[in-house]
Amino acid sequence: MEKAPLPSETQPEKGALLGISPPAAPNIELDDGVATGSVMKLCLGGKSKENVEGPGRRVDKKLQEMDTHMNHLRCFCRLCGMVLRKVKGPVHDVHGDLDDASKAALRKMGCKFTSWPEVILKVFKVDVTEDIESVHPLSFCHRCWMASIRGGGFCSFSRTRVPEWKPHSSLCHLCSPRKPSFQRTRRKRRKAIPRAQSLAKRTRWDHSDSIAVGERRALRPFGGHHHAPVLRAWRKPSTQREQWVRNITHCQKDHLSTKLISEKLPVDFLFSFTCLVCDHLLSDPVQSPCGHLFCRSCIIKYTYVLGPHCPACNLPCAPDDLTPPAKAFLSALLSLPLLCPRSSCSEQVRLDSFKVHCLGHELDEQDTNQQSSELGIYLLNNKGGRPRQHLLSLTRRAQKHRLRDLKNQVKVFADKEEGGDLKSVCLTMFLLALRSGNEHRQADELEAMMQGRGFGLHPAVCLAIRVNTFLSCSQYHKMYRTVKATSGRQIFQPLHTLRAAEKELLPGFHQFEWQPALKNVSTSCNVGIINGVSGWASSVDDAAADTITRRFRYDVALVSALKDLEEDIMEGLRESGMEDSACTSGFSVMIKESCDGMGDVSEKHGGGPVVPEKAVRFSFTVMSVSVLADEEEEEVTIFTEPKPNSELSCKPLCLTFVDESDHETLTAVLSPIVAERNAMKESRLILSLGGLLRSFRFHFRGTGYDEKMVREMEGLEASGSTYICTLCDSSRAEASQNMVLHSVTRCHEENLERYEIWRTNPFSESVDELRDRVKGVSAKPFMETHPTLDALHCDIGNATEFYKIFQDEIGEVYQKVNPSREERRSWRAALDKQLRKKMKLKPVMRMNGNYARRLMTQESVEVVCELVPSEERREALRELMRLYLQMKPVWRATCPAKECPDQLCSYSFNSQSFADLLSSTFKYRYNGKITNYLHKTLAHVPEIIERDGSIGAWASEGNESANKLF
Repeated sequence: MEKAPLPSETQPEKGALLGISPPAAPNIELDDGVATGSVMKLCLGGKSKENVEGPGRRVDKKLQEMDTHMNHLRCFCRLCGMVLRKVKGPVHDVHGDLDDASKAALRKMGCKFTSWPEVILKVFKVDVTEDIESVHPLSFCHRCWMASIRGGGFCSFSRTRVPEWKPHSSLCHLCSPRKPSFQRTRRKRRKAIPRAQSLAKRTRWDHSDSIAVGERRALRPFGGHHHAPVLRAWRKPSTQREQWVRNITHCQKDHLSTKLISEKLPVDFLFSFTCLVCDHLLSDPVQSPCGHLFCRSCIIKYTYVLGPHCPACNLPCAPDDLTPPAKAFLSALLSLPLLCPRSSCSEQVRLDSFKVHCLGHELDEQDTNQQSSELGIYLLNNKGGRPRQHLLSLTRRAQKHRLRDLKNQVKVFADKEEGGDLKSVCLTMFLLALRSGNEHRQADELEAMMQGRGFGLHPAVCLAIRVNTFLSCSQYHKMYRTVKATSGRQIFQPLHTLRAAEKELLPGFHQFEWQPALKNVSTSCNVGIINGVSGWASSVDDAAADTITRRFRYDVALVSALKDLEEDIMEGLRESGMEDSACTSGFSVMIKESCDGMGDVSEKHGGGPVVPEKAVRFSFTVMSVSVLADEEEEEVTIFTEPKPNSELSCKPLCLTFVDESDHETLTAVLSPIVAERNAMKESRLILSLGGLLRSFRFHFRGTGYDEKMVREMEGLEASGSTYICTLCDSSRAEASQNMVLHSVTRCHEENLERYEIWRTNPFSESVDELRDRVKGVSAKPFMETHPTLDALHCDIGNATEFYKIFQDEIGEVYQKVNPSREERRSWRAALDKQLRKKMKLKPVMRMNGNYARRLMTQESVEVVCELVPSEERREALRELMRLYLQMKPVWRATCPAKECPDQLCSYSFNSQSFADLLSSTFKYRYNGKITNYLHKTLAHVPEIIERDGSIGAWASEGNESANKLF
């Protein structure tokens, strides 16, 4: 910083010498209350220059310059550079908030911004939040305000270009005086400047199509030395481009004129298809980083001569920065209608076929001379006689005749250099020709075809897309036709190829054998989807089956599932260190069976056969594959299903329109499956895996059933029966008195024996005595189920019970006797309202899995406790939920010994504490009664885990989630 001279030595200011008084700046207040009218006051602590200067004191000259510079700066618009006093209307603060009128106008157009910096960033693409007061103006004019409002706060319909504001320097054009423009023009005319240099200087500012003339004059005072506007009489853009064409690009004979366009198009629309260098129609168009379009050859020659900057906006633009424009723009460009320039032809031709059209004309000498300026590149010279036709318009014989010399030369080269591979040489030449012509899309397709990949998707991939996006065959076919028609390429494969690929994935494709052969089952292997009622023996007394059922044969479906897992099984053998060829027998496959009913599956748009509006879906999952190698004592598990509850691993076996409560129809539909299953238990499957025949034995566990289906299949009474459990013989009263100490005693064989006792009554007992003897068995069990607990329905059942406990605690039922129905409704309404408000849980008519998972959390208990009056009861509820959440992971985990060993060890203690809490604090609800799933949760979980290793892996969740695929 240099020191200023003493006050006596101070020179008069330059503005005073010229008789120019600085314009008044807009009065804009800073946040701290100090006006920005003088930078001197800010730098001198709020004092004026006159108060500081005195004898022996100096004021920095730089501060005076900055004061003058900022006084000038406040006179201009931040966005367009216009002088504020020349624009009618109020001045607006760049960094201020939107006023009420502006905010209301923008709200109507969908803009929700609240401050001007956000609007300016969206409309003018300028971030003003980092502006510096000494560099940038603080205001903008009413014209830019109108542009912001008209654009709705999102875009700008004006052609305003925001100037680049530069810091104050010794060459600052904002502060330094300038001579009149006519004197500068006269002096510059006398200077001998080289033509290219003069052209470059004119290019910098004069050709810009994005700034209006008035804005060019307004931009005069500011900017750096090299970017200052030149206020001579600037040339029209068309005249400027004519000079560039004559001196730089020389493309008069190569590019087409816009005069060839046949239709009267809007000027702005036509301008978008015009090269900004040569003024011709775009040829091989490229786009600069700033968004302007040029012919590739024109912009390359222009930047080579005049430097790497854009002719339109003067921003940096190197040849490496050029990119092809959007495909939508190219298609619009190529579809422009051109009028054939031949006098006798008035045909309108698209731009992309204009070259072929011109080449096909029979032009005489006069027409050739007249039109040579327009068609020089598109016409071939002919020596006379019949006009030479284009190669593509010839017949195949004529093409062979014309190209015979070239073919012989290429054949000689192929024989000499490439071992006679003529096809590869021709394809490579075609590929290079496409690359040199920038036809990269076609070149990529050709290269893919040469490599054997092709550009279409494999049928199996198309099948996966159709299945995973839930498209029906008709929807997929419509998509296939649309893509093929619009792109001209067969990317997706037709439906018949998908069906061929599907045959390899569906049951009935692979060959296999059973040893010994299955009883009452066909030995045919290629059996696909069959009618589930096809094997029924009908008699005169039987009524027609009111159902439609489709299924796979059980053994065929198992073979297909094993072939799907072939790679995983062979990988497991290798990881276990077993010899592939030595393991051909001793394979054991564990199968999980699931069955569930679905309601409301009626056709929404009518017209189908009259069938029940409910359905039953039976499915299976391959849980694990193990092998007992020769001379080994223990089985080694080589495959375990990583996601046993996924719908992807749950293979459908039978789909039936039947009500699961219709015992007779359900048993008739599932009886063939039961017969095939029983036959497979006594036989071995011989199947080729990994190139060798291997033998498999199957073990079935029917675990994916809810309690209703278990009672249906095992012949037990319904869920409201006195005999509460499907695993033990306890009655509801016994289970409420002794909540924990029970063991699994029921099995399929015992249920069959009890049914025979129920049917024959060998001891001639009364109904109550007989019912007590058979422990609730009232129908013949027709399918074996594995005695276990379904984790999903356990969650849902327990959540339902907790939901009722919450209602009772809100109404303080422990203090009341027989509350009315209206009171209970009010408690439920209060609970629903609280859960909806705090947990975003909408009330449901019937408890589902997602609601149960959200409800059974410590967070939801805290929300419910806000409605419970007593602090003691609130603590009891929190403790009840804490114990439940400690127990829940044990039956939900796929492998509890690995995932939650601590909870598994303490399960018995937690269940006993839970039972004590129920029988004491909540005795009003569990005095002589308990729900089915609470009993199973407290009494049977540890025993099942010890026996099977898991409960969650054997749940019905996969079958439930796969129901939506139905």
